[in-house]
Order: sequence, then structure tokens, then C-alpha cells
Amino acid sequence: MSEEAKQEAGSEADTGGDGDGPRESGGGLGFETRMIHAGAGPDPVTGSRQTPIHQTSAYAFHDADHAASLFNLQTFGFIYSRLGNPTVATLEERIASLEGGRGATCAASGHAAQVLAFFPLLEAGERFAASNRLYGGSVTQFSRTFPKFDWRCDFVDTEDLSAVEAVLAQGAKALFVESLANPGGVVTDLEALAGLTRAAGAVLIVDNTLATPWLCRPFEWGADLVVHSATKFLSGTGTVIGGAVVDSGRFDWTASGRFPGLSEPEPAYHGLKFSETFGDLAFTVHSHAVGLRDLGASMAPMNAFLTLLGTETLALRMERHCRNAQVVAEWLTEHPKVEWVSHAGLPTSPYRELAEKYLPNGAGAVFTFGVRGGYDAGVKVVETCELFSHLANIGDARSLIIHPASTTHRQLSDEQRVAAGAGPEVVRLSIGLETVDDLIRDLDRALAAA
Repeated sequence: MSEEAKQEAGSEADTGGDGDGPRESGGGLGFETRMIHAGAGPDPVTGSRQTPIHQTSAYAFHDADHAASLFNLQTFGFIYSRLGNPTVATLEERIASLEGGRGATCAASGHAAQVLAFFPLLEAGERFAASNRLYGGSVTQFSRTFPKFDWRCDFVDTEDLSAVEAVLAQGAKALFVESLANPGGVVTDLEALAGLTRAAGAVLIVDNTLATPWLCRPFEWGADLVVHSATKFLSGTGTVIGGAVVDSGRFDWTASGRFPGLSEPEPAYHGLKFSETFGDLAFTVHSHAVGLRDLGASMAPMNAFLTLLGTETLALRMERHCRNAQVVAEWLTEHPKVEWVSHAGLPTSPYRELAEKYLPNGAGAVFTFGVRGGYDAGVKVVETCELFSHLANIGDARSLIIHPASTTHRQLSDEQRVAAGAGPEVVRLSIGLETVDDLIRDLDRALAAA
């Protein structure tokens, strides 16, 4: 590939080729400016100020040479919407900009994004490590489904740094954590873990779904990849399913020889080496050219469009989410039917210091509390609430409630549920944007019934 072609590929992959808006991850522009403008400007053909929904399956080639150069990755452009779509590309650039990353790949869901994150890293028979404080669906995906690819996960208490160091020394190629763990309000010490993965030549992958880049920027603390369920706070209205994996662009895929998918010749592209050809865009280009090509877990253009709308109000929404959550958490600590509250913004939280370091804008809107009376009382609370919606989601403008032990974490063993912060008495709240006094009255009625 010529140097000119490399530059063209890098430039277009970073911008998505859509409009003339701000392009840089930082570029001196504030977060609120980038959440509205990054990746997008007036449509060059129609003048549309809002990003169009490119509802098309394929794209016409200029001629045979143009088609060949696209398929050879010598020119970046759009071929087929499984590989890339202009609306989706705009969202990819925006998320990358908000996270401070080099590039991003959007996917059909958060779980699909997690598969895409590991796909270039692991060969059959290889291992990675993950925190034992994760969303129950991720625990199930890693422990039940990934072994069908012959990928093996070692779960570890990431607060025990010696245990993390030991599992990395045993050959784990990556460590997966949540910046703000679902469901229990656990804040992860990203900087400490990044030091361990860097020393071991392993990749640190951070799920930043609950925190969002408004509250936490994992790349600033040494993370290599960030994943999101865009279904949650990024979209913010409970209308879409989507995911994203963002690359920092800083990991040297060639240093150790442990990541041949990115450093060695790719037969499907005539021996092209992604690291050599695309430099700090290697992971992102691979995720499109191989990951989406073969796994097919692509984001729909309409879902990308709706998520773009959500990102435009992200900071405003997160401020209100966090403010409401703090008030509700403080109120719950005084309620006689509540045994404990796990919210990192409380003075009694063991994670308060970490929250002040990693989450300076607020300790998040998703947290748990324990109901006196155990499992049955927890079920009664969620069934009695009227304003809180009882459903399996978080990050909605509406306040949501669920009993994890009977729903999101029910596939886990009792031991796994307790380790994940989803014991029998646990109720999880996702605090929305309503008037906070109304939320408190609803919870008070439900707790009285329990």
C-alpha cells in the first residue's frame, strides 16, 4: 500500500467521511461541544444539518479499479453495510472522540462489542482474565459461551492486585473490568490495574457503560480498549440496542508476538499486516475488515441515528442522573427497611476515594441496596413500585428497578451472585430524570409493602 493510500485510509477511517464538523479527539474543544459536533457537519450533498439515516445495504463503485482498491483495503470507503455505514461511522467517530480514543467500531449490542473486542486478541485455546464483579450477562457470556470458541476466562478479584498479577503471569492475554461495576456501585482502580497489564504485555479492556465518558475516561488511566453497551446511557431513552468498542491506539501489537491477528500477515488480504499498514488504527480497521465481515454483528443505521441524538444531551442527562441518584441513595441509608446502600457517592462507601479520583463529575446513577427480609422482600419491592419500571435495562430517562438474583443474575451460582454484588436481598436501581421527590415517595410505598 502506498503512503498516500495509508494516509487516505487513516483519515477516512477516523472521520467516517461524513460532513465537515470537528474531527479531533480533543482538539481544544470541550466535551459538550464534541458530544454534539464530533464526526458530523452539514451533509455535503443535501445540506441537512442532522446526520442522515443512510438506510442502504450497499454502495456503488466508481469503476472496477475503485472496487478492487476498496476490497484490498487500499482505499477506505463503503462497500456493504455489514462492514460500514456512513451513519454508523459518524457515531463511531463521536464515541471515539468522547472517549479520547483513536477509532471505534459500533456493533449490534454491547455483548457483540465484547466479542469484537476479544476477536483480534485470542486464538483457540488462549485465556483472558475478568473481574468477578461484572454484569451477570457478561459473566455468563465469558464462562458459558466463549468456551465454545475455546476462549477461557479466569475470574479474579481485581481488588486483590497480587491475584491479578498471578493470573496475568499464567498467560492471560487481556484483563476485562467495568469502570463502575454493574450492579453494585463498585469503582475499579484502573490506574493500578493498567500498571499490571502493561508490565505483563496484556490488554486492559474497560467496560465504561455505567460511567460513560462524561464521568470516567479510562484511556487517561492506562486502558487499551473501552467497550460500551450503547443501549444504556449513550442513547439514554431505552429505544435502541447497540454497542461499541473503542481503541486507544496506543498498544503496540507487534512488541510481544502474542497478537498475530494484528501483527502477522492476513491471508484474506494478500498477506497484509494490519499493524504495519494501519499503525494506530490497526485494531479499528481489523474490527471492520475482519470482525464485522465474518461475525456480522453490525449496528443498524437507525439505531446509530437514535444513539447520535442521545449523545447530544449526554452531559446534561448524566448531571441530572447523578444528582438524583445521590439524593435517593442518601435517603435510603436512613430507611428502617433498608440494611445497606452501595453507592460510591456516600461518605460510608469503601469506594468513595476511588470515586473522587475516577468519577469527579458524579458517582453514577446505577446502584444497589439491601432490603430487610431477603429474597422475598426484594421481589415484593420491585413488584410494588409504580413510578419505577420493573425491567432489565439501565440508563433510561425513566427510573428502573430490578431484583438481580431473580432476573439478570439468576443464571449464576449463589457464590457468583454474592461476589457480583447480587445477593438475595439486593435491589438494583437505575435512577432517571424525574422529580426526585416523586421517586422517593414511590420507593417509600414499596418498602412499606415489603
